[in-house]
Amino acid sequence: MRYSYARLSVGGCVGDPGTWQQEQISLAYLSAVATQAGVTTASWNVDKDAVDITLKRRGLLVEFQMKCSYSPTLLGDGETYAYDLDIRAYNILRDAERSAAGYLGLVIVPADLDDWLVHDEESLLMRCTGYYARIQDCPSVTNEATTRIHLPKKQRIDASGLNDAFTYAHDRLFLNRGTEGVQ
Repeated sequence: MRYSYARLSVGGCVGDPGTWQQEQISLAYLSAVATQAGVTTASWNVDKDAVDITLKRRGLLVEFQMKCSYSPTLLGDGETYAYDLDIRAYNILRDAERSAAGYLGLVIVPADLDDWLVHDEESLLMRCTGYYARIQDCPSVTNEATTRIHLPKKQRIDASGLNDAFTYAHDRLFLNRGTEGVQ
């Protein structure tokens, strides 16, 4: 089964599970990784500022717009995913006047919803993985709808990846760096 639909007691389905379930698993993934890395999180009930989750470590902030795909675009090098991010979100995340560095996160899940999580009496296994791209301080683009963002497999959303994000956030604020573009 690709997706299961939640039924209301009065009949009908609750939204498109493909969209909301993908959103929820991406947020859960980042929250779990952040927790393991000792980073606190704040979620936003509306992402009008193109931010789903703000991460905080020792006074430094980084912000993520999270996306999820069960059929990601893998580039010819076999080492880089591509995601077409809408221009509005891109421009918000890249804005030089942001106080928190802006990132895109992409969580990749199996095609079958039933395979996303495996749990038993002793464990819960999330069968997904995440990658990030720094959007902060990227150049403007002339595209009108979307711009393609590259997410190298080496830029995993894990404790090391979050450490890199916070190092960048620190250096951007205190060492006047941050004009290199997407990492």
